Amino acid sequence: MAGILVMVLVLVLVVLLVVALAFIGMYNKLVTLRNRYKNAFSQIDVQLKRRYDLIPNLVEVAKGYIKHERETLEAVIKARNAAFAAGQQAASNPGEAQAMTALGGAEGQLNGALGRLFAVFESYPDLKANQNMLALQEELSSTENKIAFARQAYNDSVMYYNTQREVFPTTIVASMFNFQEANLFEIEQPAEREAPKVSFS
Repeated sequence: MAGILVMVLVLVLVVLLVVALAFIGMYNKLVTLRNRYKNAFSQIDVQLKRRYDLIPNLVEVAKGYIKHERETLEAVIKARNAAFAAGQQAASNPGEAQAMTALGGAEGQLNGALGRLFAVFESYPDLKANQNMLALQEELSSTENKIAFARQAYNDSVMYYNTQREVFPTTIVASMFNFQEANLFEIEQPAEREAPKVSFS
């Protein structure tokens, strides 16, 4: 009788050990995936900061040529500042719904303002031919491509993390340890999904 009791006790301990190891594995996987999407957002943040640094230079070069377009220049700087602030907020908590929505909206506004600025450039042939302007436009275009690539990597990481935290039995661990859903980095309005048009003609 005592032998059977010991066997049952050993079996219960083995089952508890297996369950504990499974929970530890699920917890560690969620931590890894959360860190992966946060790292992916930091790559976006680097490119956004680069872009935000380029915009004042672009506006400064344009000022000398398009004196009558002050409102357009001010709109770009205002949109840049709003996007920068939203980017800082999102960087402090990547994936948080409100921060990601605000960043997506601010980036959409900035893309729209830059698009209007580049449309104005078309009316100023001397500005379009300026070597500094051409170099800035080339850098901005390259940065836009890097942002798009980084955003795709971030969104893929978020999607994988969210899927893992929702599947059974990992959802139990996610609920127990408060692993929150992460939000994608999306630009809401279809007209604002396009990157600013950069023309070198």
